[in-house]
Amino acid sequence: MSHARKEYKDFMALAPEAYEVVLALGKVAAAAGIDKQLLELIKLRASQINGCAFCVQYHILQSESLGMSADKLNLVVVWREAPQFSPRERAALAWTEALTLLSGGVSDEVYAQASAEFSEKELAYLTSAVASINVWNRFGAAFRWTPPARQKPVGAAAS
Repeated sequence: MSHARKEYKDFMALAPEAYEVVLALGKVAAAAGIDKQLLELIKLRASQINGCAFCVQYHILQSESLGMSADKLNLVVVWREAPQFSPRERAALAWTEALTLLSGGVSDEVYAQASAEFSEKELAYLTSAVASINVWNRFGAAFRWTPPARQKPVGAAAS
């Protein structure tokens, strides 16, 4: 079992300027009108690829709070084989994977697929969201942040 080297809250205190910049970058796509559920899907997929346990759990919890189905969340890792994803979601997930696994660049096919589903402006903001989660993943994986706990509903009995 791995142990945390530093926790998320430690990062905020150690590098507040970096924290604020990455946090701000992460907010621009939603502010520009990109669907919040779609943004959570891409953040979850990038976090899976990058092996960031904190970010995987965080974005599962965020997705649930936005009403995303358990089926969709469970199948993000195999989205190509799962019928739950719309063409727009598939384009966003392919774009996310291409930008996260950048060693081969972004193929013309993936660019065409993304361009068919997103306007130029939307694609620019989607790219900013992918860039942001990849930065968070680097911090979370490097410092092995402990994944956040699921919050118990108010009034729930302790178990």
